[in-house]
Amino acid sequence: MTKTMTKRLWIETVGCQMNVLDSELVVAALRRQGWELAPTQADADAVFYNTCSVRQHAEDKIYSALGRIRLEKEKRPGLVVGVLGCMAQKDQALVRTRAPWVDLVVGPGQLHQVPRLVDGILAGSGPQLEVSLDRKGGSREAIARSFESYDPDRDPAMRPTPFQAFVRTQTGCDKFCAFCVVPRVRGPEQARPPEAIVAETKKLVAEGCREITLIGQTVNSYRWTDGGKTTRLSDLLAQLDGVAGLDRIKFVTNYPRDMTPDLIAAVRDLPKVCYYLHVPAQHGSDDVLLRMKRGYTIGEYMEMLGRVREELPHAAVTSDFIVGFCGETDAEFQTTLDLVSTARFKNSYIFKYSPRPGTKAFERLPDDVPEDVKKARNQVLLDAQTEASLADNLPFVGTRQQVLVEGLSAREERREANPGPDGTAQLTGRTMCDRIVVFDAPLRLVGRLVDIDITTAGAWALAGTVADGLAAAVPLEDVHQVHQIAFGPQPAARSGV
Repeated sequence: MTKTMTKRLWIETVGCQMNVLDSELVVAALRRQGWELAPTQADADAVFYNTCSVRQHAEDKIYSALGRIRLEKEKRPGLVVGVLGCMAQKDQALVRTRAPWVDLVVGPGQLHQVPRLVDGILAGSGPQLEVSLDRKGGSREAIARSFESYDPDRDPAMRPTPFQAFVRTQTGCDKFCAFCVVPRVRGPEQARPPEAIVAETKKLVAEGCREITLIGQTVNSYRWTDGGKTTRLSDLLAQLDGVAGLDRIKFVTNYPRDMTPDLIAAVRDLPKVCYYLHVPAQHGSDDVLLRMKRGYTIGEYMEMLGRVREELPHAAVTSDFIVGFCGETDAEFQTTLDLVSTARFKNSYIFKYSPRPGTKAFERLPDDVPEDVKKARNQVLLDAQTEASLADNLPFVGTRQQVLVEGLSAREERREANPGPDGTAQLTGRTMCDRIVVFDAPLRLVGRLVDIDITTAGAWALAGTVADGLAAAVPLEDVHQVHQIAFGPQPAARSGV
């Protein structure tokens, strides 16, 4: 009797937390069909790229990877090459026009079909394309149905850590910001039932998960109505706060106008909810915000931020900014620089504007800010945020913070160093307000909540010692070397994708 060979897969993920979760679910579905993860791409029988279309740089990375995999495909014609996610939905047949060796193109609304489609390809059915309707391709109901829900059983082996997990609250987006392609590639906003979210969380906790991050394109827009009762995000947080064994709850990303008093009160009053809010401003100028179709003024944003600061004085607030948007003048850029210098953001994600086909900005506004000006403004804003982040971190020196220990620091990962004789290594974790902390401690503390006495602060992280004296202080130079593991927001200020 011939032994069946195990099929092995490799997946690369570009983009947001939603993509990370999608990759986890795709791999889980394939593993249930007998697939295993390959140790390297060269060992794989199928290679998948889960893609992002938010910026051109993300797409360029995928096309470069497809160019490299072509050589492997020529050596092994039976290798299955798949492009999944947002770029597949946006470009559809164009992917195979540019890379005809691709076998599989699947949008985010059809990811549950990947195992069946791969089986068909292996059986000789030829290349497969499965995508949702265009946002103008039918009624809202028909389009929503074409973006099918995809939340199967989880696979704890695929998570960055067994004690942290993303949980989807909704799919899609209805905001239609002028620069953003997400409503087109992710479809209409559709909430999941709260009971499904709570049940998934309980299952994750039973598997050892201690922290969940609720994710949605605008997570605080969450609404679920059933039987005349509407569940808001604040109500969902209250239900999740009651899940036994769960220690921490985060949620990203938030839309400024939906940062309502009930939600702020939930963060203030529910003990498991982290006092960390990611609320992108995108710009400091009302005129630019109007061109971006963001739906609020900077005055309204600052009023919201003031309510957060009043109710949650210890909360960490982070933001997103785009520099070089269509028509941005020096004076308009200065308003963003002034905002970053004064608003006390813990960190910001800073991007150069990238025109996206299918968006209102691409269709109606010229991309008229020169690339060298974009780069210069990007660096100036990055420097301002780094300075602000350092000032925001310095007051933590001399305090004691509870940290969820996530794993090895970047220094240890780069050196591939073996732990000391007592199992001690440089570890990294996060506080309740999502600040990164590095410290020396035994590996047995990974996955646990530990009190750390903060001794030094940098713009990107804090450093300290385990409160019971088990760890040695971390030099300040290592604070600036901190690398975030593949979970959660990036360090103090970040440029690009």
